[in-house]
Amino acid sequence: MSDSSTLATPEGVQVTGPIQERYDEILSPKALDLVATLHRDLNGRRLEALRARQARVEAVAAGEDLHFLEETRSIREDDNWRVAPLAPGLEDRRVEMTGPTDRKMVINALNSGARAWLADQEDANTPMWGNVVQGPLNLMDALDDNLDFTSPEGKEYKLVSADKRPTIIVRPRGWHLPEKHITVDGEETSGSLVDFALYFVACAQKQIDRGKGPYFYLPKMESHLEARIWNDAFVIAQDAIGIPQGTIRATCLIETLPAAFEMEEILYELREHSSGLNAGRWDYLFSVIKTYRTRGADYIVPDRNSVTMTVPFMRAYTELLVSTCHKRGASAMGGMAAFIPSKDDAVNTAAYEKVTADKTREANDGFDGSWVAHPAMVDTCFQVFNDVLGGKPNQIEEKKREDVHVTAEQILDVKSTPGDVTSQGLRSNIDVALQYLRSWLAGRGAVGIHNLMEDAATAEISRSQIWQQIKNDVVLADTGEQVTKEMVLALVDDVIAELPGEASDYDDAKATFLEVAVADDYADFLTLPAYRRMP
Repeated sequence: MSDSSTLATPEGVQVTGPIQERYDEILSPKALDLVATLHRDLNGRRLEALRARQARVEAVAAGEDLHFLEETRSIREDDNWRVAPLAPGLEDRRVEMTGPTDRKMVINALNSGARAWLADQEDANTPMWGNVVQGPLNLMDALDDNLDFTSPEGKEYKLVSADKRPTIIVRPRGWHLPEKHITVDGEETSGSLVDFALYFVACAQKQIDRGKGPYFYLPKMESHLEARIWNDAFVIAQDAIGIPQGTIRATCLIETLPAAFEMEEILYELREHSSGLNAGRWDYLFSVIKTYRTRGADYIVPDRNSVTMTVPFMRAYTELLVSTCHKRGASAMGGMAAFIPSKDDAVNTAAYEKVTADKTREANDGFDGSWVAHPAMVDTCFQVFNDVLGGKPNQIEEKKREDVHVTAEQILDVKSTPGDVTSQGLRSNIDVALQYLRSWLAGRGAVGIHNLMEDAATAEISRSQIWQQIKNDVVLADTGEQVTKEMVLALVDDVIAELPGEASDYDDAKATFLEVAVADDYADFLTLPAYRRMP
């Protein structure tokens, strides 16, 4: 390890994170210069967009409902525009793996047999400094056929041949997360722009040389104006390294409730760089709870496990996404199958049946592909989409879904969701949030809990439901007790007593959980206070 002063940094740029071997290959002068340019040109607009988010939540709390924008009606009603043609490696996306960018996961994902891989610097990752730099370094090594891994037990991992690997699509952090280890002119930078720039400078040309390109998944946007910032970042970056405009392609996750009302506008803003939209189901559910958290009984979401993709408000959102994408020539990507195979055959059988049913619904609805969190689920997803797509790479032209006509009221129809808030659901939320936060603070963002791959989105659902239940005096259906702060505090200690490890192992996780689940003021993202606790 060396001091950050050994780096050659552009004027006004300071790197405070420790510098490990080879970090200078990613934290290059060219990459840091792009970080500085993007920060100076775009960070003010990013912060303005975050303030607009807060204003929108305050308006909803005051009784104003979200709606389709009148000022962008002309974009929605203009049938003549389409996004850019599908880029090489993005025509057939029937199965996509997701996961963090540590060396072992990079190899497993690229060996999975999926069509594409979401290399995740966001919800399945943590912004621990080593992950921020090592992630793009691992991806660069993979593109150079220079990546292997040996486990502590001596198991060796090596890459399959390049022609058998999925297309890499990188997901940077959302607009809300800062990068405290890199400052420009004394200001913290955007985690989004740092992740984008470091990977882009190191790997964009390598991807082009292999017949593909620098492709991205863009998370947690809440408006088309946030998409416009990304589009401007792409224009700046392509000019900076001298590649043609439109080489970058981006798939936007529609995983916030406000974004569901601006799908066409988001595609329009990124139309020269767009490759589609994704139904980010777990973050979407989190956003529904978060946005309407103070609006009373009509917006109380029942236990997480009872909220399937077939409930009315989730069905409206996914059908609108498919019809919007195919109208504009874009790919429609389905949600995550989070199941992790178990040693219990009965558990596996039930889970595979659920995954098959879920993917069958997506394929029949017109989705062009879907996500899995574990390599063992790739074949199941493939089989379902192969049965529907046959020899076609996608369904963009075949299933326009012109039968879909979704209203704002349908998107907001949470009250029609069957299910209850129960004591077991409350306890499960505490369990998942604590276990996940413990792992997140230790640097792991994708965590297997109860045979499911949990990431930040599911932890957000867990703590947001608890906050909402306390705020709105929710009564548990099975016990008749009202959910209170005191009840949750008592349950936290009970749950910790049953978790693996010592109680003291959960001290930081518990402190963070209480800060985001029972405090009077709601924290927008649990990762923000958690990041402050991270070195």
